[in-house]
Amino acid sequence: MKIDILTIGHSSLSYPDFLQNLQKAGVTAIADVRSSPFSRHFPQFNRDVLERELKADGIAYSFLGDQLGGRPKAQSLYRDGVANYQAMALEPSFRAGLDRVIEGGRKYRIALMCSEQDPLDCHRCLLVGRALTSRSISTGHILGDGTTIDQTAVEEALLRAHGGDHDDLFASLAERIDLAYQGRARKVAYQADETLKKAG
Repeated sequence: MKIDILTIGHSSLSYPDFLQNLQKAGVTAIADVRSSPFSRHFPQFNRDVLERELKADGIAYSFLGDQLGGRPKAQSLYRDGVANYQAMALEPSFRAGLDRVIEGGRKYRIALMCSEQDPLDCHRCLLVGRALTSRSISTGHILGDGTTIDQTAVEEALLRAHGGDHDDLFASLAERIDLAYQGRARKVAYQADETLKKAG
């Protein structure tokens, strides 16, 4: 059975516009991968409000921020004060979260939800989407205008942004993609407070 997983960022969308994007993509379940499922500026995306609204519109909701969130609690999962996606992807709890998403994808058309609009600015793409793709799960990203791009298009954009979109005598395509992921993650991943930076 082919499993397709999507992601979406709620950004500053109104709930009706957010719902329209979900419905356009055929989403039947949301897996919330925010570490903190609340929004001070956009209360329509607070966990309790969102779960209630989605349920009323026939869309299932599950919170997975403890397993697939982008703000790890362990100091060992930071490098120079920045969340280390490579280390996070190896954590048993992260892998268990992926398993839950994949299993859920057999029954639902799932969208992983975070807050950032651009998937290139979010761990749902750079960490979770990449990990799903490595397990041969088709992964796409719903953009703010309702269109969808796949993880391959994301990798092409990463390569262009990090100067790896040309042949390199000393680096394979896989190595260039890996460096591009790492470079982007260093720019956009969660940065710990000063106390954690000093402790790390």
